[in-house]
Parts: sequence; structure tokens; C-alpha cells
Amino acid sequence: MIWDNSFAVSIIPQLLQGLVVTVEVTLLGTLIAALLGLAFAILRRLAIPVVSQVVTFVVVFIRGTPLLVQAYCAFFVLPDYGISADAFTTGAIVIGINYSAYMAEVYRSGIQGVHVGQWEACTALGLPATRVWGRVILPQALRTVVPMLGNYLIQMFKDSAVLSAITVVELLGTAQAIGSSNFRYLEPLTIAAILFLIISYPSSRLVNRLERRYAPQH
Repeated sequence: MIWDNSFAVSIIPQLLQGLVVTVEVTLLGTLIAALLGLAFAILRRLAIPVVSQVVTFVVVFIRGTPLLVQAYCAFFVLPDYGISADAFTTGAIVIGINYSAYMAEVYRSGIQGVHVGQWEACTALGLPATRVWGRVILPQALRTVVPMLGNYLIQMFKDSAVLSAITVVELLGTAQAIGSSNFRYLEPLTIAAILFLIISYPSSRLVNRLERRYAPQH
């Protein structure tokens, strides 16, 4: 198959629309993952009987099952039980919940990295839990995990292509649709790959700069 410049130019607007959907589902998924992951990490740290064990099981279950299987179950199985949403919403929630399990471990490592003296000082001063977490622990913990969260954001951007399997019309899904309707896959898939690279490479460079900025000083 020979590259067709005129066909390639004609499909760029459609692919850019798919890219917008990819970015939107990634940002919404990141918001869900960041908040839910933080909640998981705090609940595990509090070690509340039963709750902590349930959260640990949920995190292990999510990490131990493929994102594609989770997406299929959410989109094709849950409607049988009266739980349904459109493909975009389902995709954003699924990828957000999936990555929340990984981000929970990142948060947990950051929380464990806070010096024990900080916890002891809070206890000695009798600070309420909300001030301990909000003013002392989390500001220090989040500072160290920002670069790692950035890496997961980039990975989620690329993994969002999986959501085309549940009819989310993101970048890869758009490229596949163009290819199947025109019997030409070279141009749409190549341009889709380039668009993924245009977003992910500068983002990786930014994360590297953050890693150097927040790296522990020895």
C-alpha cells in the first residue's frame, strides 16, 4: 500500500476530533484516579478493621485484572443489572478506577515517606485528624509523588486506546473507523501514532523535569 498524501490530509480533522475525545477521557479518568487513589491510600493507612481489608482487596483485584476486561464488564454486563451509562462516561470511570489502584500505591509510598517525627509531633500537639492530614502529612507526601503521578497520567493517555473496544470514539477508534470505511489503514493509524507521540513525548519531558526538581536532596 502506497502512502496517499491527499487522503492523509483529508482525514486529519476527524483524527483531531478523536484526539480531543482521548484527552477529555484521560483528564476525567485522571481526576477520578487521583481522588479515589488518595482515598484508598488514606483508608489503608488508617487501618480501620474490615474497611482496610476491603480496600486492600479492591486494590489487589483491580491491579490483578486487565483494563480491557473491566471495560467489557462495565459496558456490557452491568446494564443487565440496571447500571448503565454512555460509552464515554463508562470509559472514563473504568480507566479512572483502574488507575486509582496504582495511584493508591504511589500515595501510600509518599505517606510512608513522611518522617515518623512528623506523626509524633502531631500526636504530641493533639492536632485533629483533619489538620494532621490536610496541613502536615499530605502536603509533604504529595510533593514527592507528583512526578510518579505524571507518569501514570501519560500511561493512561496511551491506554485510553483500549476504550475503543467499548465504542468510545477516541483517537484509535476514529483511526480504525476511517480505515474500515476506506479500506486504507496506513494513513489513519500512522497519523494516530504521530498524534499520540506529539502529546506523550513533551509530557514525558515535563515529568522528567519534575522528577529532577522534586528529587530528594542528599
